[in-house]
This record gives sequence, C-alpha cells and structure tokens, in this order.
Amino acid sequence: MSMAPGRRIVVGVDGSAPSKAALGWAVGQAELTGAAVEAVYAWQLPYSWWGWAPPTEESFNFEDNARGILTEAIDVAIGPDRHVPITPRVIEGNPARVLLDAAHGADLLVVGNRGHGGFSEALLGSVGQHCVQHAVCPVVIIPGPGTR
Repeated sequence: MSMAPGRRIVVGVDGSAPSKAALGWAVGQAELTGAAVEAVYAWQLPYSWWGWAPPTEESFNFEDNARGILTEAIDVAIGPDRHVPITPRVIEGNPARVLLDAAHGADLLVVGNRGHGGFSEALLGSVGQHCVQHAVCPVVIIPGPGTR
C-alpha cells in the first residue's frame, strides 16, 4: 500500500503488554490507511516521595534504556512482512504531555489501556485518561492481553 501524504498515527509505547498491543494495532491501522506510525516513548527520571531519586553508583542511562525498549517493541510489532514506516521517538518528559504534544496534527493517537502504573486494577491508566480528555485528535485505547 502506498503512503497517504501527511497521514500519521502516534502511538505511546512504554514496554508494557497494553502498549505493545497498541503499537501492533497502530501498525495494522497504518497498513489499512496508508499512514505512517510515530512510536513515542516518554521517559522521566525516577521520583519518590522524598524527591528525585539519588544517582546510583552504577551509571544508568534512562534514555538509552527507553530506546532499547522501544526498538524491541517495534521489531515485534512490524514482523518480517510489514511495510509500514515507523519513526521511533524517545522524549524526556511527562508521558501524557509528551504524547499530547506528539499527537498535534496527527490523525490518531493510540495508547494502551494502562502502562506500568501502580493501580493494576484500574481499567484505564492515568496517561490514557489524560490523553482521552485533552487530545485534539481521536484517541484509541487498546486493552492489553487478557483484559476484559
């Protein structure tokens, strides 16, 4: 399928099962519509109730870690027979804000129903909830495997 000029689907990826399902869905939708996919991983330095987490003895590069998770998720989502262009973007910042900014001018924003947040019983995580309420384009929420 040929690319439709300017068609763009933004998908949030954090390595969780629902975000990988969202990426797979976005790639399938892009195949149907001729859109390009922009896979966005937003990362932040860890924060605890007493402030920013202190640096560890071993240097840990959060951006490189995010890039590795995103690359692996894209490799799985594309598979050997997919021909959808995917642009990976690793951006530091609040995930909801990063996704909303990335989705500006997009045809669609796709997120998993929940990521790595702390409330596993929640049907919709805080990032998805914020995106649904504030996005300027349509938002698709994809449930993770085994979600009812």
